[in-house]
Amino acid sequence: MKVVNSSNFEESVIKFEGLVLVDFFAPWCGPCQGMLPVLEEISVKLPKNQQIVKINVDDDQELAGKYGIMSIPAFKLFKNGKIIDEAVGAMNKEAVLALFAKHSDTSEK
Repeated sequence: MKVVNSSNFEESVIKFEGLVLVDFFAPWCGPCQGMLPVLEEISVKLPKNQQIVKINVDDDQELAGKYGIMSIPAFKLFKNGKIIDEAVGAMNKEAVLALFAKHSDTSEK
């Protein structure tokens, strides 16, 4: 799972063709750390047009501010550069997979 910041956000998220779940986290956040094994397990099983990336809100306050992050963990699901879904708070594996499944249709709407 890749850690993304302002310097590679556009390439890693905005220009990615497919679904990108962005996890806004901080190392000191207990629920964020609890999500780590869940996200790592899911990320290795995703198809090539889906990925999970992480943004440390302490290291990249600019991106956190731009996307209105007020609580962590916070998740923004991007599809072809646009936010199509979001969630706040720790989620179980099924909830994360459901986010991807909800938006992984093959046709554009």
